Amino acid sequence: MLYIQLVIMAGTVMLAYYFECTDTFSVHVQGFFCYDTTYTKPFLGPEDSSTVPPVLLYTLVAGLPTLLITVIETVLFLLQYMSKEFDRLEKTVAAGECCYLNPLVRRVFRFLGVYVFGLFTVDIFVNAGQVVTGNLAPHFLTVCKPNYTALGCEEALHYISHQEACTGNHDDILHARKAFPSKEAALSVYAALYLAMYVTYTVQTKGTHLAKPALSLLLLCLAFLNGLNRVAEYRNHWSDVIAGFIIGTAIATFLVVCVVHNFKGKLLLNDSPVEQESNTTVLNISQIENDLKKYITSQNHLTFTEVT
Repeated sequence: MLYIQLVIMAGTVMLAYYFECTDTFSVHVQGFFCYDTTYTKPFLGPEDSSTVPPVLLYTLVAGLPTLLITVIETVLFLLQYMSKEFDRLEKTVAAGECCYLNPLVRRVFRFLGVYVFGLFTVDIFVNAGQVVTGNLAPHFLTVCKPNYTALGCEEALHYISHQEACTGNHDDILHARKAFPSKEAALSVYAALYLAMYVTYTVQTKGTHLAKPALSLLLLCLAFLNGLNRVAEYRNHWSDVIAGFIIGTAIATFLVVCVVHNFKGKLLLNDSPVEQESNTTVLNISQIENDLKKYITSQNHLTFTEVT
């Protein structure tokens, strides 16, 4: 099963790579009406000049969950290590008879592995939607720079459907054709929701009833603000951002509920408490049986004495 999971992960990464870095999947060319004010918003520069540039977003989406999950799992493991007896001879089998992993390493790899898989899945879903729809960004006509005179745009209702209508920068035009759904909104809300549910289900502490909700709402608020920033900078429509939020929320919820089962797993260093409980139950039953046998024997002895 480990090899199957590695193959699935490798296939997911390769598919995301083909969407992001190659021209294997061509973007649908969607037409537009002349002088359509929906797509004439100002172009505020490439993505790197955004308030939330891609480098910052991808760093937070990849680095923050890795750091937070690793730190929390390590702290929980150390707390349990100091409070439980540790059997150094007992190990947790992870794969096969020759591969053994510490429970801490196993849980960290499990939660982060599912998270990374979901991250690439979100990227694939978003890229597929962008390629299939080819929806135009609010600043499309600004970067397209169509020659309205040559296109015969005497009236605003004249529809332009061919790709050669644009005279602007090819890369800016191609990026402006990939607005729906918003990748930045989908990735940010996926990371925020996954972390929020992880903290809510995993961290069980007394006296901090507002700490976990506050942290979860802070993460979701940052994702929401990122979506607002996409609309404010005329890089996406409201519908693009909402669609991205739906995709990220759906994938995060599915993975948490159905794959990692609300982050429920054994953090115990060993299963000794369960075994001790079962052994105690067996001993109690054996003790009851022995007492019952002694009682029956004593009764039979008394009866034999009376008859004699």
